[in-house]
Amino acid sequence: MRTEFENIILYNNEDENRFEMSFENTTSFIEYKIEGNVISLLHTEVDASLEGRGAGTAIVEKTLKHIDAAGMQLLPLCPFVAAYIKRHPGWGKIVVAR
Repeated sequence: MRTEFENIILYNNEDENRFEMSFENTTSFIEYKIEGNVISLLHTEVDASLEGRGAGTAIVEKTLKHIDAAGMQLLPLCPFVAAYIKRHPGWGKIVVAR
């Protein structure tokens, strides 16, 4: 994760079913759905002004750390999240078998 995003707090907006990260007057988010102990990550969105700067990677990393700390299992339905996990196979430990 780039240093400019390290101290940005990940907010779990339970009313909107999404994890949010605010930076430079923008909000990046990952939408989710929870069923039991499994959280499905559905869609990642980053403002166009942040594309290519590592904001997407930062919110995915922060979200995966949150899921792991909560002891939940992950179903990565979002293609961006799935691609991140493919590049970082250590996160496979929290992915639910399908």
